[in-house]
Amino acid sequence: MRKILKLAGLLIVGLLQAQIGINRENVSNGSVSLQFGDTENKGLILPYVTDKSNITEKGTILYDVSDRKVKYLKDANSWFDLSVDTTGAADVSIQGADKTEQPGAKVCISSGAGGTDTTKGILVLADADKAMVLPKVASPHLNIIDPSAGMMVYDTVKKQLAVYNGKVWTFWQP
Repeated sequence: MRKILKLAGLLIVGLLQAQIGINRENVSNGSVSLQFGDTENKGLILPYVTDKSNITEKGTILYDVSDRKVKYLKDANSWFDLSVDTTGAADVSIQGADKTEQPGAKVCISSGAGGTDTTKGILVLADADKAMVLPKVASPHLNIIDPSAGMMVYDTVKKQLAVYNGKVWTFWQP
């Protein structure tokens, strides 16, 4: 009986996929690694970074504390500003006084290489064939009452990416 239970457990673990739904029962399809619930007016807060000089992973998205902007690494040493606003005055105290990176602070979501993935980051989606679905909020500039600097959501009304730099919302559309 014990051997049958072990075999059944191994088969079940083999069938599991690394897909996570936050504040929802399940993800929408097999191409999703991480998906947020879309019934509340909440967003994703990006990591606050004081020194991005050692960050080399293309596609990294962060909140740059030095100039209070949401940025992503487009290619080697080329950061793209998603905030656009030059008047941002954000309260960055949400991250606390100690902003030093903890090397062991990492969550990796992957259907295969999760335990061995060496990509640096706090949250790493390691599958090459899956993506993250942002929190969906109708008119975040109207419905998120007290947004935090570095917040990112998908605006379901304008059908755009919305980022908040601590002062204003910026909307991006392909």
